Amino acid sequence: MQAYTVEQVAEILNIGRDKVYYLIRTDQLRSIKIGKLRRITDRHIAEFVSSLEEAAR
Repeated sequence: MQAYTVEQVAEILNIGRDKVYYLIRTDQLRSIKIGKLRRITDRHIAEFVSSLEEAAR
């Protein structure tokens, strides 16, 4: 399992860093907190993308 920083996820999804924080804050994108650091796993990203696909149907 890979864990990414907010900045890395923003680059992967081709969106801004603030948008990633917004998605986390609104519970659209899950994340974990390690100390003061926020990390998003590849599984969290896959669940998020899957939810977008479901909403598009």
